[in-house]
Amino acid sequence: MTISVCIGSSCHVKRSSDIIALLRAAIKSNNLEDKIELKGTTCLGHCGSGGANLKVDDEIVEGLTKDNFDEFFKEKVLSKLN
Repeated sequence: MTISVCIGSSCHVKRSSDIIALLRAAIKSNNLEDKIELKGTTCLGHCGSGGANLKVDDEIVEGLTKDNFDEFFKEKVLSKLN
């Protein structure tokens, strides 16, 4: 699985660096280092959302924040790997 987090200016302002830190921690705590490639990417073209944007494989996920991260990780990452 490849997760590409937008690090463009709009997502940077919306704290994409926090999302990257949360992803690194969640990947490590779930022992998924060999199953997930974490990358940065330029703008995904969905800048109107209320949080950072990213892609999980080919699916764009909009509006990721610290508040909805756990739900996102369970639904979009863990459920696809188990």
